[in-house]
Amino acid sequence: MNELQQKNLTGTTKLIYILMLVGTLLPMTAVIALIMAYIYRDQAPDWLQTHYRFLIRSFWIGLLYLFIGAFTYLIVIGKLVMAFAVIWIIVRCIKGLNWLDRQQAVPNPDTWWFE
Repeated sequence: MNELQQKNLTGTTKLIYILMLVGTLLPMTAVIALIMAYIYRDQAPDWLQTHYRFLIRSFWIGLLYLFIGAFTYLIVIGKLVMAFAVIWIIVRCIKGLNWLDRQQAVPNPDTWWFE
């Protein structure tokens, strides 16, 4: 992969992180980010593939947290779980963007937490 292709994929990955962040307000953009992550992950170099795995897992785990929050919304804990899920997604995206700007792989893309 030449430098221009890698730069394009890095820009695409940054766009996916931004779409995921916007997805906290407009959920459809998170779905678009998920689809893009699935499409681009196979053609990326190894260090970028960790970002795509991190993004895909962020979507699905975040969705799980949101469903748990929705099912328990009528009791106080549901509101807290939903707030945690949104903050969790935002923190993961910001950390991912930070690693991407430094052109580093995600240290542990399989984690359920932040790093």
